[in-house]
Amino acid sequence: MDVFEAIAKRHSYRGPFKDQPVPRADLQRIVQAGLQAPSGKNAQTTTFVIVDEAELVRKIGSLHASNKAVQQAQALIACIVDTRPEPVHEGHDFQIEDCAAAVENMLLAVTALGYATVWIDGWLRVQDRAEKITNLLGLPAGKVIRVLLPLGVPEETWPRKEKQPFEARAWFNRYG
Repeated sequence: MDVFEAIAKRHSYRGPFKDQPVPRADLQRIVQAGLQAPSGKNAQTTTFVIVDEAELVRKIGSLHASNKAVQQAQALIACIVDTRPEPVHEGHDFQIEDCAAAVENMLLAVTALGYATVWIDGWLRVQDRAEKITNLLGLPAGKVIRVLLPLGVPEETWPRKEKQPFEARAWFNRYG
């Protein structure tokens, strides 16, 4: 599948997954796509924990009572950032942008390989969920999970939601 087809087919999947493991070779290819993403000043700030141990996947999945994708994930990819980032350019850090770029690359890789996932972010920020998962993953002090990608082979087919047309969101030379 070429990149434009992966972009067109990518969508957020919150449904159940088949009881079919994701091979480590595929997990490594997906995370390698994230590692190849651009990063501010090439600081390469985002790190990852790939969770494929069934019991640990279940423990993390049990924290999200309303999302079948998290509950039934065959593997999880946790994107890790620093809580005390080092500035890399004129007093600024870009770790959130770096993480987002890595996640987008991984979303496209997931789609290209025939798997499905959903970007879990806001849910982590409430009820100390990020901290709970940080502890389960044994992250060192100063590191925290920022995005969680549950993945597997989708059990259902979901249509991609329509996007607004080009003309409603993009212009040449001037806004509007």
